[in-house]
Amino acid sequence: MKRARDIRDQLKGLLERVEIELTSNPDDLEAIKKAIASGYFPLSAKLQMYGSYRSVKHPQTVHIHPSSGLAQVLPRWVIYHELVETSKGYMRQVSEIKPEWLVEIAPHYYQLKDVEDLASKKMPRGQGRAELRSVKPTTVLMRG
Repeated sequence: MKRARDIRDQLKGLLERVEIELTSNPDDLEAIKKAIASGYFPLSAKLQMYGSYRSVKHPQTVHIHPSSGLAQVLPRWVIYHELVETSKGYMRQVSEIKPEWLVEIAPHYYQLKDVEDLASKKMPRGQGRAELRSVKPTTVLMRG
């Protein structure tokens, strides 16, 4: 938490120096998730029929790490911070996204065909139906 606080203080100082007003809306999770997606857009994955994920640009089968809060939810689209290779590839620091954000944020990287959600593909019962919902955000500290 100390590192997160230090980074926030540094960003606040930079905003003050260039005379930009600091505004915050902790209830706008979509904006927060979009901001995260803008930094990690190459690390996106889509839920497959049997509960695994397929990375979008460099197709590889991956899974949400069992310690993640989203491991039981299985949202249709996610971005992740790191991939841990054990007997399987596990995505860590996972966040649910909307696929259209990828084209909006990175049109130089994604095309509409990359993110089209084919309705004809069936999903496992009760899986992949997660919508972006108000979930209390968690702080993730990353080493730089």
